[in-house]
Amino acid sequence: MSEYQYYEFQAVDQPLTKAGQEMLRDLSTRARITATSFTNHYEWGDFKGDPKRLMESCFDLHLYLANWGARRLMIRVPKYLLALMDIEPFLSEVDWVKVWTSGGNFIVDIWRDEVEPDYEVWDDGSGWLAALASLRADLLSGDLRLFYLLWLTAVEEDFLPDNVVEPLPGIGPLTGALEAAVDFFDVDRDLAAAAAASPYQEEPAPDASRAFVAGLAEAEKSDLLLRLMVGDAHIASELRRRTRMQNGDGARVRRTVGELRARAREIREGRKRAEMERRRVEERRKAEEAEKARRARLDAVRRRGENVWTEIEAEIVRRNSSGYDRAAALLTDLKQLAVEQGTAADFFRRLTAIRAHHARKGQFIKRLQGL
Repeated sequence: MSEYQYYEFQAVDQPLTKAGQEMLRDLSTRARITATSFTNHYEWGDFKGDPKRLMESCFDLHLYLANWGARRLMIRVPKYLLALMDIEPFLSEVDWVKVWTSGGNFIVDIWRDEVEPDYEVWDDGSGWLAALASLRADLLSGDLRLFYLLWLTAVEEDFLPDNVVEPLPGIGPLTGALEAAVDFFDVDRDLAAAAAASPYQEEPAPDASRAFVAGLAEAEKSDLLLRLMVGDAHIASELRRRTRMQNGDGARVRRTVGELRARAREIREGRKRAEMERRRVEERRKAEEAEKARRARLDAVRRRGENVWTEIEAEIVRRNSSGYDRAAALLTDLKQLAVEQGTAADFFRRLTAIRAHHARKGQFIKRLQGL
């Protein structure tokens, strides 16, 4: 297959209307369309719709994958739950991430088109959006670690000098969705591990959350309850975000780009050493198994005694490749046994006789080279 493209959209906050689904059907007769999703792939041609417009009007998440290395994730977030000034420090040197306003929302568009494809493993795109979807809920609650991972690509590509300070004081341990983002956008795994070595700001303790809620004005509490009654899906995310902002990061020390790079080198070297040791152990295991199998085969040949020479002659007179191979293999085993037992002179005398007797069997004689 020379060309493959995968498109998936997901509506999280509000399902599609019948009219919306019919509009999507006009864009594709083959797509799988539900009240909350649109999924299709193309092996020729292209999608007739505009992903940007669909995100503005219908969907909260969009994933795109092409087999030439393009990867895209779009996330729609209510503006009151994401401040551009909070994410600007992450994206100043990452030119493949765009954020724009559409009505009461921000659209975060992450589009990397230089991901090296793994041609040994076929990736049809399915499953990626499910693995990445919870990143949106994290953003809504003020978790900006996705942007930190994107910032790391600027570190990897040497766009940032060593004295620049990281935008968050640590991001570890990575969630499953963040691990998926590392893989999907081909973020340097060693840099990500270096960043994750320092813990992320933990969720507020119950006492801190209780204190925050208790400090809200009565009018604001009433407003929150009314919003809950009318089905506002973002109240919990908003409260978690505000509680996290109130607690802050305290006096936690932030590392420099140089420190992250140094730690990533240590991780990379350690990983390579571990891989080399794993390979040495595996090679030693295989060698031991091969020697055990060789020893068992030689013992079996030894126990058959003179019958082996009879088998060799029988295989040779078959005058075919498999017979010649079998005869040559048995002669090789007999040579090893002869060397071990100190009877090499007798072996070579009998081998010379076999060569002379079957000298006209050129294909068989070729197989005796090295004996």
